[in-house]
Amino acid sequence: MKPTRPKFHIIDLTGRLVADPTGKELPEGAYVCELRLAVDGMGRGGRDETGYVDVHSFGDSGRAAARVLAQGWLVGVSGRLQHETWERDGQKRGTYRVVGHVEFLAAPKRNDENNDAATDDAKPARRRAGKAKTEAAAAF
Repeated sequence: MKPTRPKFHIIDLTGRLVADPTGKELPEGAYVCELRLAVDGMGRGGRDETGYVDVHSFGDSGRAAARVLAQGWLVGVSGRLQHETWERDGQKRGTYRVVGHVEFLAAPKRNDENNDAATDDAKPARRRAGKAKTEAAAAF
């Protein structure tokens, strides 16, 4: 029987990507995708503000995210919270990030004057979105 991870170390977020993800091979051969999410209700001012969360996704899930996702995608993230500290100019600094799996939820909304989703321009975006969901499912 495979051990399960404790439920109290899991964080689930849903938000939109604020920039295109970046992916890179690490020296030890692993792959990491770095993303930044805008999450409603997580800002410093409370429920009415947007907060920004850094996310790292490793392995095949991260590789698929880096290949397919772009700014504006709605994604879900499930993982663990990781704290990192460092010193700069004699001051201690710290940040939190989520390390986990990225699920592709919806491609960015089109912003054309007609809002005609049936145009030929919309078809490649839909195919890409469908392909992304298939690749994400296969990567996990």
